Amino acid sequence: MIKYKILCVVFIQFLFTNLFSQNEPLKIGVVGLTHSHVHGILNSNKSHKEFEIVGIVEPNKDLAKRYSEQYNYSMDIVYNTIEEMIKTKKPEAVTAFGNIYDHLKIVEVCAPAGIHVMVEKPLAVSLDHAKKMEKLVDKHGIHLLTNFETTWYPTNQKAYELIQQDTIIGDLRKIVVRDGHKGPKKIGVNKEFLEWLTDPELNGGGAITDFGCYGANLLTWIMEGKKPNSVTAITAQQQPENNPKVDDEAIILLSYDNLVAIIQASWNWPIGRKDMEIYGLKGAIYSDNKHDLRVRTTTGYDSFDEEQMELPDRKYPYNDPFVYLTSVIHGDIKTEKYDLSSLENNLIVVEILDAAIRSAQLNKTIELK
Repeated sequence: MIKYKILCVVFIQFLFTNLFSQNEPLKIGVVGLTHSHVHGILNSNKSHKEFEIVGIVEPNKDLAKRYSEQYNYSMDIVYNTIEEMIKTKKPEAVTAFGNIYDHLKIVEVCAPAGIHVMVEKPLAVSLDHAKKMEKLVDKHGIHLLTNFETTWYPTNQKAYELIQQDTIIGDLRKIVVRDGHKGPKKIGVNKEFLEWLTDPELNGGGAITDFGCYGANLLTWIMEGKKPNSVTAITAQQQPENNPKVDDEAIILLSYDNLVAIIQASWNWPIGRKDMEIYGLKGAIYSDNKHDLRVRTTTGYDSFDEEQMELPDRKYPYNDPFVYLTSVIHGDIKTEKYDLSSLENNLIVVEILDAAIRSAQLNKTIELK
């Protein structure tokens, strides 16, 4: 009888918690619509009850109207400025989907108001901007997360788990991360996105920023926050007709104590890719894409055993960045130091990118403190 009563109490608490969370979704403001990754939250908003979009900031009313027809939101919630949207709608968090240069301004406005922020990768256009954002977060105690597509790849999570079992591939010696596609213009991004994505001030660079950040983010996570000792980079412009102001090809070499890493960031791949190879003393892990993972262990000079895995999507709430954001703000989960979305990780990402850009410009290796 006592066990039955306890079960009833637990069930009522569970039911109350779920009903409360359904009745009290997190209020999110979307700042900017020019980044095409905004389709992620606009789609997610339709299928998740954990949060709701209460306001949108987008001065380009033609763009806002186009998306309002596609996603069936009212133009009444579209504002010209973030200050106006915050005053009227009082969001608990904002997500940034404009140019990267504006990330600092968004944090400058939101942090003093106690509003949490999630930006699309990378965190900032420069180390100077990133450090100013860090100071605002420390002063006002908000969450500042950075969203990468590859954070939600089950293959990368599985690779990380396998690395912790050093009996699988042994001590790490080399990591290669490759990201990119044919180039923004070639893949047909919308004109509003193209305008700032190929602008060195608004994006911080070309492919070196757009896709170099993925590798820096994954490496900082795998290395548990350890910075590389040095950064060496080369950049090239293979499509001057499409990317006249920025690089579209970048190779970044990172040197750690007992490991070297290579980041290949490109707008010149014939086929879009986001993959990673991790080499240890006894084998290798190949994170081929979001779902396909291979593990090879050596059996001789060039022979090996191979295990292939096809992994399902990550489990709730790690299967959606905006549900994850909601869970962090509500205190249901904690973003650990140097997690892929964490501020600590992404400050190092910007530091690596800053060093890489200077290395390419100066044609020299940059030592990090």
